[in-house]
Amino acid sequence: MARATEQAAQAPIRVIRVSDGGNDAGNDAVAVEEPMEIRLVQESAGGSIRRPIAVTMRTPGDDFELAVGFLFGEGIVRAREDILDISYCLDDDVREEQYLNVVSVTVRPELPIDLARVERNFYTTSSCGICGKASLEALELQACQPVASGPFAAPAIIRQLPARLRAAQPVFRTTGGLHAAGLFDTDGTLIDLREDVGRHNALDKLIGRQVILGRAPLDTQIMLLSGRASFELLQKALMARISIVAAVGAPSSLAVSLAERFNITLCGFVRDDGFNIYTGAERLGFEPE
Repeated sequence: MARATEQAAQAPIRVIRVSDGGNDAGNDAVAVEEPMEIRLVQESAGGSIRRPIAVTMRTPGDDFELAVGFLFGEGIVRAREDILDISYCLDDDVREEQYLNVVSVTVRPELPIDLARVERNFYTTSSCGICGKASLEALELQACQPVASGPFAAPAIIRQLPARLRAAQPVFRTTGGLHAAGLFDTDGTLIDLREDVGRHNALDKLIGRQVILGRAPLDTQIMLLSGRASFELLQKALMARISIVAAVGAPSSLAVSLAERFNITLCGFVRDDGFNIYTGAERLGFEPE
């Protein structure tokens, strides 16, 4: 039920196309964007928790994966075994026609939860990620360790990844309005991908799926981002223990700092004719400077 479909992810629209050859009215499609609330539920002898954690603007579909990926990236859940149930919410304060926009994640009773962290009530959008994001020092306080050395990947494989990702993006081909995050093995074979109007959501969906399937950590795989590499996206990669991150766009300065501190190979401006390596060049066969 939560799986994305091309129909749910796009909406028909009338447009006027303007060009040197003249104006033409016709049909087009745009990517759908709707809000989704993530709720955390925990029933235990010490009391119950049932509260909203985040609201994100997302493309409908893969909603359960999005919720799990978000909670995993924030360190609230650590493994598939932490999750007892994922469902759309039909509480009294949710109108029936809106229930597909509220996802509840029930976690095991003994799972330790930092209520002060939960009560910050993170707010996300499809464009900017989580406001007031923690610094590198906060990641270290969460006991995040540098990722292990390896695996090795050939530079020629990195250059091929964007074309392979685009070839597997059905909704992007129609709308041109979605970001994507993809997982590849070191031979360049696409393992999985997710699309969303938001860069952060696409990655949460992708990582959430791996957590649900029991595939995390992802320390033997390469991640490709269809846009730029921001601090928030590198943090999510770190939580999933991904050691090679490639992006079609540019990295931010803080993303580079995170990658350097936590031993992540970070590549940017990846094209079929080349790319930049910002950190971790040894995984791609280059001597570190």
